[in-house]
Amino acid sequence: MKNVLVVSGHTDLNDSVANKTIMEELAKLLPSAEFDYLDKLYPDYKIDVQAEQAKLEKADVIVLQFPVFWYSLPSLLERWMEQTFVHGWSHGRTGDKLKGKKLVVSLTTGAPEDAYRKDGMGYGIDDLLAPVIATCTLCGMEYAGRVYTGDVSYATRSDAAALADMKARSAVHAEKLAKRIASL
Repeated sequence: MKNVLVVSGHTDLNDSVANKTIMEELAKLLPSAEFDYLDKLYPDYKIDVQAEQAKLEKADVIVLQFPVFWYSLPSLLERWMEQTFVHGWSHGRTGDKLKGKKLVVSLTTGAPEDAYRKDGMGYGIDDLLAPVIATCTLCGMEYAGRVYTGDVSYATRSDAAALADMKARSAVHAEKLAKRIASL
């Protein structure tokens, strides 16, 4: 099997239901994968660039797992990319360390999936991923698609039925993600 690196970009995974469930289920489904929990490693946002670059260099498949915050990546994941994907290493004339690697985006939204349609708020979920896909292209990686689940808002976790549904749909998300990774 290929070397898989799953990067959790949630800023506080312990306060999550959906992303936490996805990561827990994915760890069971892909026991040989490496899991990078940015919130645990870098609560101060001080990224160990060399350590992160070494993990990325070992990986054949890179998975970014995150909730959409304000129509974008969480700040910690954004910081990780800003500091780790540097000119001369990931891109540029001599930057080829990510070339040929596959990138899968795994994301959740609190709002229902219908909210992320062009005829809804004016932007589809893929529009929001444009910076990630452009970065992938710049670095010579292959964008291997996305797995997306909406309507998993933390605001509904006080309702037992909604919480159970959120956990069940998040487990299905993890299964879909594991299948996507296995197909690469």
